Amino acid sequence: MKITRQLCLPLLLTGLLASAVAAPSTATARTGGAHPATAPPATARPAADGIRARLAAVPGMRVVKENPAPAGYRSFALTYRQPVDHRHPGRGTFAQRLTPLHRSTARPMVLHTNGYDLNYQEPGFRAEPTEILDGNQISTEQRYFGTSRPRPADWTKLDIRQAAADHHRLVQALTPLYPARWISTGGSKGGMAAVYHRRFYPHDVAGSVAYAAPNNTDDRDDTAADRFLARRGSPACRAALTAVQREILGSRRAEMAGRLSRWAAREGYTFRTIGSADRVLELTVLQLPMLFWMRDGEAGCDRIPRPSAGVEALYTWFDSTVVLPGYTDRHLLPVTASYYQLGTQLGFVELAAPQLAGKLRHPGIQTMRTYVPRTIPLRFQPGAMPDIDRWVRHHGSELSFVYGENDPARAEPFRTGKGSRDAHVYLAPHTSHVVRIADLAPRDRARATAALRRWAGVDGPPAS
Repeated sequence: MKITRQLCLPLLLTGLLASAVAAPSTATARTGGAHPATAPPATARPAADGIRARLAAVPGMRVVKENPAPAGYRSFALTYRQPVDHRHPGRGTFAQRLTPLHRSTARPMVLHTNGYDLNYQEPGFRAEPTEILDGNQISTEQRYFGTSRPRPADWTKLDIRQAAADHHRLVQALTPLYPARWISTGGSKGGMAAVYHRRFYPHDVAGSVAYAAPNNTDDRDDTAADRFLARRGSPACRAALTAVQREILGSRRAEMAGRLSRWAAREGYTFRTIGSADRVLELTVLQLPMLFWMRDGEAGCDRIPRPSAGVEALYTWFDSTVVLPGYTDRHLLPVTASYYQLGTQLGFVELAAPQLAGKLRHPGIQTMRTYVPRTIPLRFQPGAMPDIDRWVRHHGSELSFVYGENDPARAEPFRTGKGSRDAHVYLAPHTSHVVRIADLAPRDRARATAALRRWAGVDGPPAS
């Protein structure tokens, strides 16, 4: 399943979210006031019989099992009962999957918004803020991903506000067990989810670190991504990518599509959702510059094959860059929720390709309708992302945004504004979509680390 995660990361970098419900007023959001009726009751702390028993005593919480954990931690697999619709909690529930890492009830808690499902994450994984703070951590599987899906799935209840309410209820439920300060974090789509949670419930946590989080405020205008990619790398590197694109959709097109078709037939894979191997080939060639800079970056320029390379070398390089199996029905199905969000709220980049004039056969193939079965309606809602952007610039506080210099996600980044308080944007040189505070220049690294520790109320060295 790692193939599908690799595919989704690029999709979630260029355009994302617009709310499926009317955005609340800023005044409402600042009070954190969204659905008091759905908040779980405060839980009395049981006798000192271990953290497992205390977690199991939280109303709606179920301890599934204990996992292997890093030294000094305990790790559990949990589910937490959430309303399908937080506005109408009596209309059904689903079990949201969670993975907590318990260090000490006296340490800060890091809410790690995974962004996808937890199949992609090892139970002992620690996010960078968890490492810096020597804290506890709870990773959340997002609604409608993995096993955290209502049956049957009402897709209209998959939106950023409903997901933010999931996180809000979870914070309320676990704060009595973990009374120290909470920090939220996530990367790419998970980083975006952390910001959206803060917009609707700004006081749930003391601070947030969002890594590689795009901020597409106008899904109709993708020129920022085109300009960004036009400046990446050397002229020779860009020319090499263009030459490969033209070769694959030119004289090698039938050969490459045929090779993909034969591979799919051998493996039992199909292309019913996207339509055909030729459509997959055109789609991935269009996205190649974005995917290349997300994954390989500067280090990959010397590995781009020449157009005269043999088909084996060309196909192998292209497949490793765009991950062709991720476009099969088998791998698209588990991440339908990602494409649904892109097509209804988050938005997505459609890259311009004047260099491929005369070689394109499938107009509009970069739209999210390409990835989502026709049985699921898609109606884009353009208001959510501008609302999030305004909140960050006018009201956001205790926020760190960390971007890689070569990451297309920063073509449309989050920005602070006059109303932002203790909010910062950092750029890590020579890095791409996978970025850490540790990748920052020394001065920025020290500032970002100090801000995180200040928000978490951690002074001096971590407790043993």
